[in-house]
Formats: sequence, C-alpha cells, structure tokens
Amino acid sequence: MPPEAQEKIEELQELQETAQQVAEQKEQAQSALNESKTALDALEDVDEDAGMYREIGEVLVETDYESAYDDLENKVDSLEVRVEQLAKQEERVEEQFDDLQSELQQMLQGGAGGGPMGPGGPGAGGA
Repeated sequence: MPPEAQEKIEELQELQETAQQVAEQKEQAQSALNESKTALDALEDVDEDAGMYREIGEVLVETDYESAYDDLENKVDSLEVRVEQLAKQEERVEEQFDDLQSELQQMLQGGAGGGPMGPGGPGAGGA
C-alpha cells in the first residue's frame, strides 16, 4: 500500500474518532436541553409565590420564581445554540470524512489498476 494511502487511512480514523466525540457531545447537550425545557414547562404551571430552591453544587439555595424562570430560560437558549453548533460541526466532519474516503478510494483504484498483460498472462503458451 502506498504511504499516501496509509496516511489517508490514519486521517480517516482520526476523523471517525472526532465524529464520535462530537456526536456524544451533541447527544449530551440535547439531553440537557430536553431536561431544561421540561423544567421550564413545569415551572410555568407553578404558582409564582411558591417557595423555590435551586441547586448550586450540592447545596439547595432559596430563590424566587422570576430568577428561577430567567435562569432556566437562559440555559435553554444557550443549550439550543450549543446543539446547533455541534450539529454543524458534525456535518463538517462527516463531509471531510466522505471527501477523504473518496480520495482514498480513487488513490487505491488508480494504483491497483492493471496495464496490458505481460508475460505469463493468459494465452502465454508453453511447450
């Protein structure tokens, strides 16, 4: 196998790892987004005078409805942007992977193509 082809294979493997990492990050961000949207929806059904607490690290701290709602709304907004960025990054990596895979296939097909049949090919007569 030509050294250029080996390099392309290594690049493909790196891109595949990158794609997996981006997909995992996107999945985590999407999960956090879904949780935050669910919490925001639930908060809309809560009386604004109800006692509220938010988790900071491992401690619950009292907060008011407006602060809790605003914080959740900001979190949802930032997570939506993050998921969108990761989706675009995922597309770019997939395009790079496809392009590189095509280059590698062309390289291997071009290098493995045969020329005219030389001595010992079909029809070479023996005694």
